[in-house]
Amino acid sequence: MPGTKKRRVLCISDGETNGDQIPAALGEWCDVITVGREKITEAMSGEPFDGFFILNRHHNLPGQFWNLLQASSIFDQMCEGIAIVDDKNQIAWANRRLVKWFSKQQLIGADFYEALGKPSVLGDSANPLASALRARAPRTATMRVSKRKHYRVTATPLGNSENVPTHLLVTFADIGNEVRHLQKLEAIHNAGAELADLTPEEVYRMSVKDRIELLKANIVHYTQDVLEYDVVEIRLIDRKTNRCETLLSEGIDSDESRRPIYAESQGNGVTGYVCATGQSYMCEDTTHDPLYLSGLIGARSSLTVPLILHELVIGSFNVESPETGAFRAEDLQLLQIFARDIARALNSLELLVAEKTHAAQGIVESIQTGVSSPIDDVLIDTVYLIENHGSADASVSKRLRRILKNSRSIRNVIQSARNSMTFNESVPEALQRFQRPLLRHRRILVVDADSEILNSAHLLLEPQGCIVETAREGREAIMMVRNCDHDANYDAIIADIRLPDYTALEILTRLMSSMPDPPLILMSEVGYDPGHSVVKARQAGLRAGSVIVKPFKHEQLLEMLERTVKQNAENLKQANNTR
Repeated sequence: MPGTKKRRVLCISDGETNGDQIPAALGEWCDVITVGREKITEAMSGEPFDGFFILNRHHNLPGQFWNLLQASSIFDQMCEGIAIVDDKNQIAWANRRLVKWFSKQQLIGADFYEALGKPSVLGDSANPLASALRARAPRTATMRVSKRKHYRVTATPLGNSENVPTHLLVTFADIGNEVRHLQKLEAIHNAGAELADLTPEEVYRMSVKDRIELLKANIVHYTQDVLEYDVVEIRLIDRKTNRCETLLSEGIDSDESRRPIYAESQGNGVTGYVCATGQSYMCEDTTHDPLYLSGLIGARSSLTVPLILHELVIGSFNVESPETGAFRAEDLQLLQIFARDIARALNSLELLVAEKTHAAQGIVESIQTGVSSPIDDVLIDTVYLIENHGSADASVSKRLRRILKNSRSIRNVIQSARNSMTFNESVPEALQRFQRPLLRHRRILVVDADSEILNSAHLLLEPQGCIVETAREGREAIMMVRNCDHDANYDAIIADIRLPDYTALEILTRLMSSMPDPPLILMSEVGYDPGHSVVKARQAGLRAGSVIVKPFKHEQLLEMLERTVKQNAENLKQANNTR
């Protein structure tokens, strides 16, 4: 352009064309120096050029040259680094971007690999410079210059493919962020695998509380070390209350971490929204986001993703930053991956706890099954001795009553242990939904001459939380009732009408001598009632609806037992109120 300083342009000829083909008018504002490929290094060793141009017979010279003049003005502003390198690996020319990246003003004339700090080629790629010269075709490779600097380097031979190229056009694309993202992905996958990974020895030694604390510590460590977030909060949804309970909070204001938040999309901040919808949420500016509730003091942006397990949202994973717009799509991807690993780790821990609870339940059940019948025998024999020989010697009576008390204590301890595990939170709700809370801790006496019936009573009622004692005869049942502690009498008595010694009427009337309104349930068979004892028992005061006919379903007996226990509790309450 007239009146401006002329630009220096290097024109590289392929030998078949020359600078005469360049329009003469361009000479008014450009200094065009035309050289062959063999003279490139010599020409570029002097005063720097504003641009260069490869001239051969295939080019549309005016158009190509004009494009060159347009492009040469932005060579130094391109996002890529550019260099021309000869076949001896010497840099003949470099744009300003490349000089800035490697902080060297004297790249020209320097050895390519020395100038870059002896970079390493990653993967299976060959040296791109040597490979491009040999193949006379472009070659690309990833080079690591330092831990945080990675470049995609493309080397393109200069000149016609029919001739041996002596120079390469080398372009550099900064892929440091891309590589770091891939490295973080790999690190996150490794971290996720290690979150709840315990050796058998560690599982054996560590309590449930210890394993939870280890998992929390691992989450914080990997969040800070791999994801490089210092502020993290995880909340889990309580299915009974819909409240988002804090599992861990690192860097969050302590008062804010205790704030009640519910899994609802309105009025419960970002966490409530994410837990309610299962959608991730990126808050770019906390001061202008209507959903955001304060967490980190001075937080300006946040990123929250759901914890999802088996397509069910179980909680949220939140990180925060003191900088506005600190999170990008890459951060969202990484956090979502890590959140899935956390959800799986929490599930593994829950399954491990449930498995150990199940194993412990099995042990307690085996113990309970093994001792039920012997303890029943001890109780019956003890009350027999108390009734028939205890009055003869006070010390003997005292010892017998201690045996009776201790035997019942052993049974109570075993049943309490079973109850605590059966109703533990680690036991899935699906396995608890048939539990009957009214029967928990209730004392039940079962009277039947058939040992199989007595064993079945233990198997049916003890899983419901009942404390079960048995007798084979009516007389034994009456002795058991008379020797119960005053504050631990039976809540229900289930008796067969075909006892060896007593009829239904007889057992009812004898029970009434110790209990004004005995909580008696009679088991009968269709068509069997010698002497109409059931009818007479009803006339004598047997509660309505207290007869169950064999064969019956277990659910029928449990429902009748619940009604009996409930009515007995109401009767006792009324009796206590009238005293």
